[in-house]
Amino acid sequence: MESKRQQKISRLLQKDLGEILRIFGSEHLHGYMVTVTKVNISPDMSLARVYLSLFGPKEKAEVFNTIKQHNKDIRHQLGLRVKGQLRIIPALDFYVDDSLDYIENIDKLLNT
Repeated sequence: MESKRQQKISRLLQKDLGEILRIFGSEHLHGYMVTVTKVNISPDMSLARVYLSLFGPKEKAEVFNTIKQHNKDIRHQLGLRVKGQLRIIPALDFYVDDSLDYIENIDKLLNT
């Protein structure tokens, strides 16, 4: 169970990473939309697990690898945004959130 502080930092990171990835997507991922669905932060605030939902025409794996390759740049931009609120900028660990694909698959199975 997350503490209140972890929950607040998770919401802060989710909001800021959403804006950063929106800007990053317009520059690097043409025609692709990236949404931050959830952020889990470790109890020592050193690691953030970021779950992304990917929408667009290209392969998801290709876009996800592009995001992972620019991890340092994204973390740097995050540090610039939250430098007055956090002492340590957490390391970012990205994961694909496939819950929407799972829901769509279940819905398709139920409708057939």
